[in-house]
Parts: sequence; C-alpha cells; structure tokens
Amino acid sequence: MKTYRDIAGDGGSDIAGQVVEQTRRLSVRLSSIQHAVAVMSGKGGVGKSAVSVNLAVALAAAGCRVGLLDADINGPSVAKMTGVHGQRPTILPEGVVPVSGPAGLKVMSMDLFLASDDSPVEWQGPSSEAYVWRQTMEMTAVREFLSDTLWGDLDYLVLDLPPGTDRLPNLSGLLPKLDGCVAVTLPSEISQFVVQKSIQAARTPGVRLLGLIENMSGYLCPGCQGLQPLFPSGRVEALAARQGIPYLGRIPFDPRFSEAMDRGCPVVLGKPDSPVSAAFISIAASLRNILAHRTSPPPSSHRGVSS
Repeated sequence: MKTYRDIAGDGGSDIAGQVVEQTRRLSVRLSSIQHAVAVMSGKGGVGKSAVSVNLAVALAAAGCRVGLLDADINGPSVAKMTGVHGQRPTILPEGVVPVSGPAGLKVMSMDLFLASDDSPVEWQGPSSEAYVWRQTMEMTAVREFLSDTLWGDLDYLVLDLPPGTDRLPNLSGLLPKLDGCVAVTLPSEISQFVVQKSIQAARTPGVRLLGLIENMSGYLCPGCQGLQPLFPSGRVEALAARQGIPYLGRIPFDPRFSEAMDRGCPVVLGKPDSPVSAAFISIAASLRNILAHRTSPPPSSHRGVSS
C-alpha cells in the first residue's frame, strides 16, 4: 500500500492552492465580523445549544447584528431551536446566504442541508482511521461554513460547539480570529468535573476565557415563582473563582424553556418577562461589556488544574 510519501505531486488537485484560497476567503468573511465567540461545555446534556441560541437572540434583540453557526456537525439542533428548520440557504456564486432567524439572526447549520429529520451526517474515509478522519472532516466542514457563508457585517458571531474537551483548541487552530469562549455547565459535580477540563484545554495562545454560565441553577416553583435549588448552590461561582474567569450568571430551570426550544421560539422572545429571559439578557449585557472593555483575565493566567 502506498502512503502519501510515495505519491509524487498532488495528482493535479492543487491542494495547496485550495487551502490558500479558502484561507483568503475565511479572512475576508471574518473581516466584517467584530467579535467571534464560541460557546463550549465539554459535557453533553448541559443545555449548551439552548444557551447559545438564546444568548445570540438576546444580543440581536438588543439591536446587535448577530450570526449563529451550529458547529455541531453530527448533532445539529440550532435550526430547530431557532424555528428555521426546513428552510434552505440560498447558494450564490460568491457564497451561501444564511437563513434569517428570530430577531434578524443569521443562522447556518448542517441541519439546513440534510434531506430529512432522521438523515445522519455520513463521512466516507478509511475505516481503520475512522475516528481521526471524522474529527478532521468535522473541523473542515466548520471551516467551510465560515469561509463560504456570506455573513455580511456582524457585531457578533456565536459558534455553538459540539461537546468535547478538545473542540475549542481544534477550532482556534482553524480560525484566524476568535475573540473568546464561554463555558456552560450544570451545578452538578460531574458536569463541573468535565467542564474544568475544557477550560484548561481552552487556555491556548490568543483565546480569551470570557466567562462561565451556570445552567439549570434551580427550578421555578409554579405556585410562588420562587427559585428552589436543584443542586447545592455556590459550586459554579467557586469554580469560576478557582479558574480565574468571570462568573456570567445563572439560568433557572423552567419547563417552559424546553417547550419553547422544541417549538423553535427562543424564550427571550416568547416570554421576555420570565426569569429565564431576564437571566439571558443580563448575561448578554455582561458579555458585551467584557468584549467592549476587554476586562477578562488574560488566557495565560490561572493555568493550574483545579478539582
């Protein structure tokens, strides 16, 4: 069997030229975006995508120009959560026009290109190296979404990353511009045990840790509307302090929040007076302030692993 070292030239594919051209397009696309922010979790099931969607909508509702990229190629859910599921992006010679979502949000997701709801994303490659191949293809697909999408002028581009402690470092290696990342966790000890690994992995040159969001911090009592604990309180704030990053706020659990996402109606717009919406609006304001004044600590600080 021949390896790539045994092959002379590139077979006429001009791989180097393609990479250079894609890098140029990527730089052009991102030049009109003021801030690119990734949302990560490390562990699945913490509501990261729902947080990404409502955070992006809260920014858009505040008058900002916002794009939302579903970077979870294999498990896309942003299109359904934003109510654009079933739409198709317009493909032009110069690029792909993202679909228009709530509050003028520009949305791009792999789900918008799949034939049906149960269609999986299938990768073709060497079976003996399937894991490495899929990881490479996933990041390549994200890079193509970024370089081929006609985002236009944006104040914020929010990237909803798939679960995994290595996702942010992989993304930062592809992007010439990433203003920072936000981590999402539950108050549970297990969730924090995993997310702190993602936080440590994100401490790479050029990446700013913008803060930590606590999701499902408690549940709203249907009768009194008071917030009752689901987990011991104070854990996430303590984790943020140990890691030396801002604690952006807590989002209470409310069954109506989940129902709103299932319907494709972000709770920030559907129930703007709810405690959940108030939490997202406050977190979005804090994030805007951090990005505007660059008040978060540098990524080189607090590198020690905390438990």
